[in-house]
Amino acid sequence: MDLLFAKYIKAEISYEGINRIERYEYPRDAVREALFNAVAHKDYSGGVPIQISVYSDKIIFWNEGQLPENWTIETLPTKHPSKAYNPDIANALFRSGYIESWGRGTLKMIRECELAGLPKPVYFYDMSGFFVEFKKNNYNEQYLKSLDLSDRQVKAVLYLKENGKITNSGYQTINAVSKATATRDLSELVEKFKILKRTGDIGAGTNYSLIGL
Repeated sequence: MDLLFAKYIKAEISYEGINRIERYEYPRDAVREALFNAVAHKDYSGGVPIQISVYSDKIIFWNEGQLPENWTIETLPTKHPSKAYNPDIANALFRSGYIESWGRGTLKMIRECELAGLPKPVYFYDMSGFFVEFKKNNYNEQYLKSLDLSDRQVKAVLYLKENGKITNSGYQTINAVSKATATRDLSELVEKFKILKRTGDIGAGTNYSLIGL
């Protein structure tokens, strides 16, 4: 934790009176939970160390291991029973106060990211092991323009950040454009830039929302 937050995870500095406030790119409690989860659920028979990859826009934790039988990635963001891969390690972490309780780690990571206004963590699994990915809040004007989004698309993404969803007609309204232009712009945001996702019925009932929020 000390190494990550001293060397790799930056903080935005502000002041309240004479007090210095540091707001990190990722919430400490979420990162801490990801580390302890990796330790408790790692398959130590393989001898491969836990790996942490830090990128400009995200951080990924990986540990060798597997999900419990009959569990899926879809199970993890919901309330679920605890089934630690290494119950003795999980019990030691719990008794020493490092983790609150078994089976709440994934939910706590989601909650901490939501409180920080960040995209929800992404959990994924393949035959090599388990991944947890945290993304920065890149829904800001400077970052969006760096992706070559048009001014209209940037305006729509910032609107979505505040309002949660938008329709094709809503896009037309805020940007004063035709339906064809709105359709093209929204399709790019979904398919090319992979920033938005479609929800609802196809056609007039289609809504667009930000991925991860």
